Amino acid sequence: MKKYELTTNTKMRFGRKLFQIKALVSFGDVTAGDLGGYIEKEENLSNDGESWVYGDALVYGDAQVSGNARVSGNAWVSGDAWVSGDARVSGNARVYGNALVYGNAQVSGNARVYGNALVYGNAQVSGNALVYGNAQVSGNARVSGNARVYGNAQVSGNARVYGNARVYGNAQVSGNAQVSGDAWVSGDARVSGDAQVSGNARAYGNAQVYGDAQVSGDARVSGDAQVSGDARVSGDARVSGNAWVSGDAWVSGDADYICFKGFGSESRNTTMFRTKNGDIYVCCGCFEGSLKEFSEKVKETHGTSKYAKEYLACIEVAKIHFEIGEKDDK
Repeated sequence: MKKYELTTNTKMRFGRKLFQIKALVSFGDVTAGDLGGYIEKEENLSNDGESWVYGDALVYGDAQVSGNARVSGNAWVSGDAWVSGDARVSGNARVYGNALVYGNAQVSGNARVYGNALVYGNAQVSGNALVYGNAQVSGNARVSGNARVYGNAQVSGNARVYGNARVYGNAQVSGNAQVSGDAWVSGDARVSGDAQVSGNARAYGNAQVYGDAQVSGDARVSGDAQVSGDARVSGDARVSGNAWVSGDAWVSGDADYICFKGFGSESRNTTMFRTKNGDIYVCCGCFEGSLKEFSEKVKETHGTSKYAKEYLACIEVAKIHFEIGEKDDK
């Protein structure tokens, strides 16, 4: 059974004639006789389910609206885009290209979803946000403000991307993570857990920011670097290479951490950094602890071997770098 018909009320858009629709039967919040929005052809709106086009909304091209989906306000769905499930497209939003919006997803405000982008689950894209390319926004994720998510980037879980933030390349933002301000997350970078990247900060390469870590200001985290725990990286700090900054780290400039590469029996990377209490903390393989604890562990594990001498030499360099005297050696 048909649930609607095309009326003689028309409007032209981009050389296409669009027809206002009229409900033939009652369903959902639509009553028989209600006038809806405008579509180009019956293939644009399924006769099954409770899908509907409201108000001044437009659906044209080879776009399809199906299931229980709703397109309302001044929204447009065009190209080969699909809006299905219980999805909502409203306000002045635009969904076009080969984009898919489905599940309980919502696209609203002046948001744009296009290219091969996917927005699904309970995800919401709003404000002036753009999601395009092969990007995916899913779960309970929110992309808003002037944020951009593009390339092959993925935003999932309860993640939030807002302000003027950019997430692109193969980057992933997940969990309860937040990317905001003018921050960029790109390359193969991962931001997860309750981590935050804000201000003008950048995370790129294979960098990982997770736990309750925060990267802010003009800080950069790149290469294979990891920032985790309750660590804070801010100011003009640069954390790169294979550096691992964790725990209560407090890195606000390049002088607040050092990284040694290729030492020890496993040629490990050893990172030493300041904490918020002013202490110096060490991450080396599975070891995490103070300089004093690291020294004791080295002697216990390596005795008087070459590897012990290498690590102990690194400790002495760290004392010089961080200006630690014997009385401060903790």
